[in-house]
Amino acid sequence: MFSSMRARLPRQFARGYRSGGPPGSTTEGDQKRFYGLLGGAAIIALGRSKHTLPFAKHHTRQLTTPQLLNHFSLTLFRIAYGYTRYKNPHDFGPFGRHEFVEPAFQKKGFIDFKLKETIPINHDTSLFRFELEPTQKLGMTATSCLVVKETLGDDEKPTVRPYTPVTDMETYGHFDLVVKKYETGKMSSHIHSMSPGDKLMMKGPIQKYPYTANKLKEIGMIAGGSGITPMLQLITHVLDNPDDKTKLTLVFANKSEDDIILRSRLDDLAKKHPDKLKVHYVVDKAQSPNWKGDVGFVTKELVQKYMPASSNQDILVSVCGPLPMMKSISGAKAPDYSQGEVGGIFKELGYTSDQVFKF
Repeated sequence: MFSSMRARLPRQFARGYRSGGPPGSTTEGDQKRFYGLLGGAAIIALGRSKHTLPFAKHHTRQLTTPQLLNHFSLTLFRIAYGYTRYKNPHDFGPFGRHEFVEPAFQKKGFIDFKLKETIPINHDTSLFRFELEPTQKLGMTATSCLVVKETLGDDEKPTVRPYTPVTDMETYGHFDLVVKKYETGKMSSHIHSMSPGDKLMMKGPIQKYPYTANKLKEIGMIAGGSGITPMLQLITHVLDNPDDKTKLTLVFANKSEDDIILRSRLDDLAKKHPDKLKVHYVVDKAQSPNWKGDVGFVTKELVQKYMPASSNQDILVSVCGPLPMMKSISGAKAPDYSQGEVGGIFKELGYTSDQVFKF
């Protein structure tokens, strides 16, 4: 009964009352009053379980308790929804009648974002959380990245680097970047030197692969180090859509087990979606005798073992990682950062340019 009720409600209304506003906010008060009314309707319905509907004199059919509860609840939902839309017709999203704030990347050009906090992940990688307005999303799309820009040291020209946020695209109030520090990396070193309150210029979203649900039967992904971030974005997008039946296989390569970032999140997704996502870890050298993943580099045999075959229809294999890894597996991108020709292991195994994507 309640599933059918929910289906008949406008989506923004159902979402608005499902999500809580800040303590003491207008939203919280609205919710308390609303659920109070709904509870009252249930009590009335129970008390009138053998009576006719009080608001329809022409009704003479005897109604059961579930039928009365359904009628009363739907009536209150309609009244409350009409009231809230009348009070604020512009926005009734997850934060109730709060002022609507457009996604950050609706604006053109680079924008300064303030660093809120830094959360270390391991010896050379940290999560950097940047502030948004409380009711604001970043405005990313599936398989897209942002670029950061900063003039560093005595450089005459700014350094520009792409990064993929690891927060869900529907996250409000902040977004997270996971950045691995490289000894020769100007931008990664700069980001790691930032303190809360410092600002960084960013622009986006920059669309990468034009993903469409159910266009492909299977996607194979090979990631190295921080190259996991665009893969995680795609994985999350596919798994969040119950109507998307695309199968996903990830091979995640790192130097050691300690270098595997976002592992708990990947394991959790694989556990929740065993029919859609398979995750395989590869390390250069196993440190623990209990290591159950693969050991060594990503080889031709490993690709054949886990990736969809090039002879299959409607498949894609993708790769993201350090340049030497890209050259070995897929061939490097062209000098203008376009996809370039397929090379490396993928070329040996017969994958075509239509079946390969280099993040």
